[in-house]
Amino acid sequence: MMPSLPEGYRALIIGSSGTIGSAFLELLQSDPRCSHAIGIHRQSSPAINYADEASIAIAAEALASSGPFHLIINAIGVLHTDTWSPEKKGADLCFGQLEAIFKINAFGPAVTLSKFSSLLAKANAIMAVISAKVGSIEDNRLGGWYSYRASKAALNMLLKTTAIELRRTQPNTKLIALHPGTVNSRLSKPFKGEQIGRPAIDAARDMLAVLNQLPLSESGSFYSYSGEKLPW
Repeated sequence: MMPSLPEGYRALIIGSSGTIGSAFLELLQSDPRCSHAIGIHRQSSPAINYADEASIAIAAEALASSGPFHLIINAIGVLHTDTWSPEKKGADLCFGQLEAIFKINAFGPAVTLSKFSSLLAKANAIMAVISAKVGSIEDNRLGGWYSYRASKAALNMLLKTTAIELRRTQPNTKLIALHPGTVNSRLSKPFKGEQIGRPAIDAARDMLAVLNQLPLSESGSFYSYSGEKLPW
């Protein structure tokens, strides 16, 4: 499944209770070449909760003895809540929604990149985050979805900047932002995801294939599940 990683590679899925995260974990746990695949989420032990910044460092410290990891994927993200839906127009913007969406889609993942990068194997490692094509500024032709689009654009910049730093300190690490496409999940359900989305297991398999094929020189890039390189 991940032949670019060494035999007996170790994997960690952050946000493994979600639809896409659980699909990643299922695939990796079934891979005979993967010696250890574990997941963490808000109810796991250790737990990670982006409403509590301290939980990120605590989780990283607790997992240090389970590493080093050759593959870390962060699948945490939010599009809507019980309180908020994606904004259709600028008049819908408010501080509360912007702050809540950015905390989960950008602030939390950024601190996770910082704290968990030290858990990566030095010789050959991949760290990926689930982004979204709607976070591409160049590709934005429809407007709307202000906070979600902006939070994913911020996530992409944070990953790119981290990748530049890691080229100097951890030169054998690939950092990649991934667009999963439309997946049949809780996140997409209000937007016809059940009708137009594909199974999460297929999306996860496609994204693992992309991670497996990308050369080290593509660290800090943004890719679709299809293998297409996406514009920032």
